[in-house]
Amino acid sequence: MKKIITLALMAALPSVVLAHSKVEETTPADGTTITAAPAEISLNFSKDIRLTRIEMAHEEHSAVSLDLGDHKSFGQEFTIPLPSNGTGTYVIEWRGLGEDGHAMQGEFSFTVE
Repeated sequence: MKKIITLALMAALPSVVLAHSKVEETTPADGTTITAAPAEISLNFSKDIRLTRIEMAHEEHSAVSLDLGDHKSFGQEFTIPLPSNGTGTYVIEWRGLGEDGHAMQGEFSFTVE
């Protein structure tokens, strides 16, 4: 019986992993250093997701929620306006829901010199 349960769990695991969307690309790219603060950020996901929250933290300012604007439905590509806080490190944290209802979250950062 233990073998059957173990095999069933192993067979189900890949489908659970594949159900989640992951960030394929961000602009600016994670960990990059740029010369000027961007007017917007972009997130591209591997599968449809509905963003529920995005926050921006800056080393010299408190974290703020970014305006999701018209991004209320499921999609793979999102562009969000970004307030400029000048030079320093920006950390963008996002939260969302996959089409299967799973909550997802992640972050990326970049530095403006």
